Amino acid sequence: MSEGERTAYRFQWKDLGDIQKGRPNLGNQTSVAVYRLMQYTMRDVLAAKYSAEEAKIVLILAGKLAGTEFCKNMLDTNLEFGKFIASLQEKLKTLGVGILRIEKADIDTMEFVLTVSEDLDCSGLPMKGETVCEYDEGFIEGILETYTNKQFVVKEIDCWATGDRTCRFSARLKESQ
Repeated sequence: MSEGERTAYRFQWKDLGDIQKGRPNLGNQTSVAVYRLMQYTMRDVLAAKYSAEEAKIVLILAGKLAGTEFCKNMLDTNLEFGKFIASLQEKLKTLGVGILRIEKADIDTMEFVLTVSEDLDCSGLPMKGETVCEYDEGFIEGILETYTNKQFVVKEIDCWATGDRTCRFSARLKESQ
């Protein structure tokens, strides 16, 4: 089937399904190892089929879509910034994604530095010598863009896989604005 002949699939929040109905005994929890098994095998297959750089781009884009939909469906974008961040922190902790902290927030320039400790994606990984949280970069980008209606660039600057014990991200407005 060629690119133009494929049936277009667009993610919708409802695609997550009715987890309570579908998993009455197991519920909505799983192990971090199973989540990472999916993520890192997906990364491996994407890198083998395309390239490591393309795999990173796909992970960022998937994270951005997830962050956008998460923000639209799980957060109140009408809250003022401090309350919005507090709500985001509580959701991420409750869902076991990680512990979010804001180290720097300059609302005037829209520049932020934030950390995610006990990160679902990488906390406890062996040293790899490079950051690995591209999905998180996109996820944060999607949340910030949905909340502010402005385009952001989010970059991981510290990672468990580089020897740090928390993931640190810088976020700033895209240059073209």
